[in-house]
Amino acid sequence: MGTCYQKILLRLIVCIFVGLLPVLSGSTDAYCRPADPLPSGLRVATFDVDATPPVGSKLTYDPEINKWDLGLRAKGIVLLGAGQPIVLCAIDWIGIANEGQDAFRQALAEAAGTVPERVAVHTVHQHDAPTCDFGAEKLLKDAGLDPLCFDGTFARELIIRLKTAVKKSIDQSQSVTHLGLGEAQVYKVASNRRIIDPDGLSRASRFSSCKDSTIRNKPEGLIDPMVSLVSFWNNDRPVAVLSYYATHPQSYYRTGVANPDFPGVARFMRQLAVPQALHIHFNGAGGNITAGKYNDGSPENRLKLAERLADGMKRAWEATRREPITADAIAWTVQQFTLPLAQNTVDMQNWVKTKDPLFLSNNLSKLVLLRRTQAGKQLDVRCLKMGRARILFMPGELFVEYQLAAKALRPDLFVAMAAYGEYAPGYICTAIAYKEGGYESGQASDVTADAEGILMPLIRKLLNDKY
Repeated sequence: MGTCYQKILLRLIVCIFVGLLPVLSGSTDAYCRPADPLPSGLRVATFDVDATPPVGSKLTYDPEINKWDLGLRAKGIVLLGAGQPIVLCAIDWIGIANEGQDAFRQALAEAAGTVPERVAVHTVHQHDAPTCDFGAEKLLKDAGLDPLCFDGTFARELIIRLKTAVKKSIDQSQSVTHLGLGEAQVYKVASNRRIIDPDGLSRASRFSSCKDSTIRNKPEGLIDPMVSLVSFWNNDRPVAVLSYYATHPQSYYRTGVANPDFPGVARFMRQLAVPQALHIHFNGAGGNITAGKYNDGSPENRLKLAERLADGMKRAWEATRREPITADAIAWTVQQFTLPLAQNTVDMQNWVKTKDPLFLSNNLSKLVLLRRTQAGKQLDVRCLKMGRARILFMPGELFVEYQLAAKALRPDLFVAMAAYGEYAPGYICTAIAYKEGGYESGQASDVTADAEGILMPLIRKLLNDKY
């Protein structure tokens, strides 16, 4: 009998020494197994809401005549346990700007029990989709004009549904024990749309679909070929997967049929492949990036592009490495700033009653931004620190150079970027792009060449700050 007790005591000592818990059977064949992870104090809630407006609504460029097999979604997570909750939301719309951003962030903050400064609302930027700017809606109505695509009726309905979904999701939140990080190259999707001639000027644009084979056959140009995946795990079970990839998301559009285009199809494919976790996709700094080299606008290309992006996501998932995460490894930082606005933004005040609906759809938010800036409103960039990961949340249609520069600043970290947050600034180009000319740095940009000198120090600070 003494020998049996001695064996059990010895096993207990070994288990304690290596940090394991003993499991004793009724015989002398007792064994030790790894302890269940200690509670991290971190939880995640997921929400997923239909963001497809009813037929007859106004999409950004055309009336909605039908819905596609895959609708538009508003997806996100709430991180709980690391101070006030943090909300990340991606919506299959072209953009949400000004008072529209204010309203979405305020509502999600109220639902999650946090403050708007800890809420990030981004769009994936599909073009057969709505836009939202309550400030532009008010401006048009006050002028006695049709609110056009800025009619906020459905946007307000979506806000209500999102609030309900977020509140419900928190009651069903799950523990997070591990953070997963992975990336992989995406092949034959993205290309730079600015074709710069030997004189250093932008002479041609390779838009989302490009029928000119001469332009299509130009090199890919500067892109970020990587898709980045950030996943949250409850032990061995994935709870949420966030993907980040930089490109305009159009295969073909202006169909009047609301649809999430090829990133939405790719996201759906991954949702089917890993059904335990909610899949959420963020568009990176894709202001000067399109699928134009690989897309002549043929409808068949939507599936091809989706399959290629999904393949990259799959390989990033397979390359994912998990590491333990606790609440004290999470931090959220915000930097506020003001960008100098371009002259065409000021000129918008004279164009409201003279320009056609397509022009106003693309540009009216700029005038609202001008008035907000004059009233002292600021833009912001945010950074979510999670262990060795840094996720940047940026405004506007940012050039890919900002994303590449951010990654180069901290090669020791896992850096990803979501653009298309506050949509009002339009294209935020590099300083040299304003000298090169072209579509993006002309009428389409709300800001001046000074933007780079303002944004890059903020990105550097967010990535280098000690939390």
